[in-house]
Amino acid sequence: MDYSSPPPPMGGKSPEAVMEQMQTQLAQAYAEEFIETLRVKCFDKCITKPGSSLSGGESSCISRCVDRYMEATGIISRALFQQQR
Repeated sequence: MDYSSPPPPMGGKSPEAVMEQMQTQLAQAYAEEFIETLRVKCFDKCITKPGSSLSGGESSCISRCVDRYMEATGIISRALFQQQR
């Protein structure tokens, strides 16, 4: 075995491959957190009497809640990206 050369980075993966894997994992974690936040916020706001099905009012409340949250997240994201430029 040749111990004179350094070991390959990250188990033989290139730095680009490691970065891509980290970005994928970060995106997945963000998506999971986003969905969990939506679930908690919109459920708490819209579901007053949990049951086996949603009422019409609960369904439309959840739809509006998700739409507003996604719109607000988009506005915030665009503002943050513009500040970084």
